[in-house]
Amino acid sequence: MATRAKFTFICGDDEFLVSDKGKAWFKKETEGITDDLSKEEIDGRGNNLDEVSQIIDRFTEAIQTQSMFGEKKIVWLKAVNFLANTQTGNAKGTLELLEHLKSVLDGIDTSAVAVLITASPVYKVKNFYKWCIKEGDSEIIDSSKDGIAKIEQRILQTCAEYGIKMSHGAIQLLNDKVNGNNRLIAMEIEKLTTYAEKDGTITEELVNEMVPNFGEGDFFEATDAFFSGQLEWTLEALSRHFFTQSEARPLLGSLQSRNRLMIQLRILKDSGELGSGFQRISQNDLVRIAGKFHEHFDEGGPKSNLNVFTQNPYYLGRLLKGVNHFNLKNLIDFQIAFAETFEAIVESPKDQVTIFNQLAIRCLGD
Repeated sequence: MATRAKFTFICGDDEFLVSDKGKAWFKKETEGITDDLSKEEIDGRGNNLDEVSQIIDRFTEAIQTQSMFGEKKIVWLKAVNFLANTQTGNAKGTLELLEHLKSVLDGIDTSAVAVLITASPVYKVKNFYKWCIKEGDSEIIDSSKDGIAKIEQRILQTCAEYGIKMSHGAIQLLNDKVNGNNRLIAMEIEKLTTYAEKDGTITEELVNEMVPNFGEGDFFEATDAFFSGQLEWTLEALSRHFFTQSEARPLLGSLQSRNRLMIQLRILKDSGELGSGFQRISQNDLVRIAGKFHEHFDEGGPKSNLNVFTQNPYYLGRLLKGVNHFNLKNLIDFQIAFAETFEAIVESPKDQVTIFNQLAIRCLGD
């Protein structure tokens, strides 16, 4: 008979998803426990060795202190950040404290206390991490595999609670605009539900209007508009872009980056690898096709718009809609036009609004 693990360990590359899973565990374990003192959460964020030492001391005291009314005690050490590849995480003192923490965890009386540790990010070469995976009831959350599906389920569930629907395209766009940040997605979806009419639908237009672009992501509306093939929308989006942005080059870079990927997708479609029935690209599809063409690309390189196989299949599925609007010659002509636009901006930086409008008319006008 297998021995029950003395603690639960949940970790991953996305702090929001790890925390969300931790909340679900804590809620389930604390059901029926009436004494609030038997439910303890300890913040595991330590910025230096002294703070890490204090966190481990509080945690040790919590799991070794019995419940006042004899109920089982539930202790959650949450948001641990000193398992990461950081100066604090790699400090000799921290490593010694983690060795001490092993003995504390190994001595847990599971009949009296249930323990959860959540951590993000984690440095997987650490001995403590390997020990937790081996000795604990462990779960590793990979946002690239699980994040999109889970956040889409959460979005649809939230919308259903408000009696509102959200189109699949709007979900994709929201994810792109916040650069896959699941915490921001959760915050923005709550905002969007307040602006959608009762029994209405959150559309891509509403997402474009209400959700700002975070980080160094695409200039989504202008780029989306261009690759939709709709000249009027593109000109309107450019007007909105330059109303808030004074620099044109990042937008041009966004157009070039997406166009490089679309050229590769167009070739795959023309070759029959992505037939007309393809509406999405799965990870299995990407691996299968990459196996045929890997010799033309660098092995295991970082994400790059020069290598379609390094991209998220969810994102590529979104680009497939735009690919259908253009043939390969169109896309190659666009790339040439982008290069000429860059030269024009360098020569006349004050005329960049006019130059971009001319680019749109040249590429999308009848």
